[in-house]
Amino acid sequence: MSELSARVRLRREELHLSQEELAQRMGYRSKSSITKLEKGVNDLPNARLKELAAALETTPAYLLGLEEPRIPPGFEPLPKMKLVPLVGSIACGTPITAEQNIERYIGVPAAWHADFALTCHGDSMSPTICDGDIVCIRCQPEVEQGQIAAVRIGEEATLKHFHQQGDAVILIADNAACPPMVYTGSQLEDIQIEGRAVGFCRGL
Repeated sequence: MSELSARVRLRREELHLSQEELAQRMGYRSKSSITKLEKGVNDLPNARLKELAAALETTPAYLLGLEEPRIPPGFEPLPKMKLVPLVGSIACGTPITAEQNIERYIGVPAAWHADFALTCHGDSMSPTICDGDIVCIRCQPEVEQGQIAAVRIGEEATLKHFHQQGDAVILIADNAACPPMVYTGSQLEDIQIEGRAVGFCRGL
């Protein structure tokens, strides 16, 4: 993904515009041109760069990564952002960030060093993480005892506090109503740590 593609997507999301709405501002008949631009499939003609910048209420230099947006007096600047894939259901046998698993890309603080994000379903980690929260994950094969990890069990991914006691893996929820998940012996073959939770977003 190019600098231009990433900035177009981030700026569009900052303005709470859909791809359809941005396409309308640009005079396109459908959102396909915007979709391809944000994926880096289509190059934007130089003649339309100013038009795109105007539609996104910014400057061509910002979209090209040559300048940061001006911050009005009294406003706090946004942190440096990074696009990460939001992963939906996980296809069996495929890497968690394989294309068929990706729903869309979202902007998150770059300081989190996240590699992908998952949407939390259920209340097993409430009140820390609630149903519908988007949790950002840093890819790593191991986590420390008690850290919240994205753990892949077969075709599913779950967020739990990870503990290992001898030859047993115990996944513990924050919700006291949810019993610990204990895995031993051959069950461990189905378990893989995908990474550690490093941040979450609510209400996106």
